Amino acid sequence: MKQIVIEPVSRIEGHAAIRLFLDEAGRVQDARFQVNQVRGFEQFVVGRPFFEMPSLTARTCGICPVSHELASAKACDQLLAVVIPAAAGKLRRLLNFGQLIQSHALSFFYLSAPDLLLGMDHPPESRNFFGLAAADPQFARDGIRLRQFGQQVIERLAGRRIHPSWVVPGGVNSPLAATARDAILAELPAIIALIRTHLDRFKQTLDCHQEQIDVFARFPSLFLGLVNDSGTLEHYDGRLRIIDAAGAPVGDDLAASDYQQAIAEAVEPWTYLKFPYYRPHGYPDGMYRVGPLARLNLAARCGTELADRELAQFRALLSGPVLSTFHSHYARLIETLYAAERIEQLLAEPDILDARVRATAGVNNLEGVGIAEAPRGTLIHHYRVNGDGLIEWANLIIATGHNNLAMQRGILQAAHHFLDGTAIREGLLNRIEAVIRAFDPCLACSTHAVGAMPLVIELVGPDGTILDRLRR
Repeated sequence: MKQIVIEPVSRIEGHAAIRLFLDEAGRVQDARFQVNQVRGFEQFVVGRPFFEMPSLTARTCGICPVSHELASAKACDQLLAVVIPAAAGKLRRLLNFGQLIQSHALSFFYLSAPDLLLGMDHPPESRNFFGLAAADPQFARDGIRLRQFGQQVIERLAGRRIHPSWVVPGGVNSPLAATARDAILAELPAIIALIRTHLDRFKQTLDCHQEQIDVFARFPSLFLGLVNDSGTLEHYDGRLRIIDAAGAPVGDDLAASDYQQAIAEAVEPWTYLKFPYYRPHGYPDGMYRVGPLARLNLAARCGTELADRELAQFRALLSGPVLSTFHSHYARLIETLYAAERIEQLLAEPDILDARVRATAGVNNLEGVGIAEAPRGTLIHHYRVNGDGLIEWANLIIATGHNNLAMQRGILQAAHHFLDGTAIREGLLNRIEAVIRAFDPCLACSTHAVGAMPLVIELVGPDGTILDRLRR
């Protein structure tokens, strides 16, 4: 069997390869998204005091440390058996929205926009953010400004932009200062206007991307995410909901502590990334998707004025759930607008400056589960401790893992459409990479290469003969 290997996959957060398997006639038979990083957090946190977990697990990622801090702290809240102060809950939400904005800006403007604006066939040496900045300086400046705003929200709340130690079991370390609140509020009108400008611009380009819409992981699947009691878009709290491809609920909504009723994990020998699946359907039939596309498909409404208008237009794309992962780019922009509106709402709350932001207690439970919506989807932290509060067992299910089955199927769908195995054209292979970028995977690493990619792609015959080679 012949293979085409794309390694590394460019403009994602981490290191991975795509392997395409072709039959003797050159037809694509299988595809694998292969993650070659080992994530050892579940093992090296064993024996550590539980109260260290938010700061320790934040080091899983430099892009979304806040998500890990929040999910971890919520699991630790359960170990303490406390209800955190109301102001602390609102401040945690604010922090999460700041991270959502900066992460979605990174995904859209830095990682995917070179494909969307410059074109899938643009020369790879300039198909990156620097090439984009040369072609459209204002677009690049807007992306930088939006990401800067999200990072400044984090810094003004937590004291630093990356790996803050502000979120703790029982709440947060310190209250919000009035000067920080006022600084964020002063910038919000311009930020909201900027987001709306790029939402409108992206919507106007959708017809140009119809081929990608049709084959970028467009298939029926389950969708999973958090919703609150009113079914509104939720990122911090609530219950787990699963719907099918027609939008119908699958089973009952689940509390965080009951997630294992719905989710199990499988492993394969050729990748370090696990394969979560919907337990009642079995593996691999229990494929589901998480993230901004899933969240908008799940939610009855966003709950803010401007985002709800955008959601109505998004819903008009199909009569049921939107099934193409290409539309995750669209969903990210809507969520970015929603996050900015929610920041404005939360900062107007009368108790947002309350000094009571932490509940204290000892270990009252030996097991805790925390779930939050990271930018890329549902994040689960599950801990067991001994009577001294030392971690005995930990499991982290990250958003990219939830999407693993769908990513495998997505690159296979795109490969069937774009490749015939007779020759390699770089732009076609970039389209297969772009399927992965639409999911915006985060592979426990905050670095990714820019500029000329050290990429060699070979088409190998069944006897080992190199039939074609493409080098970047």
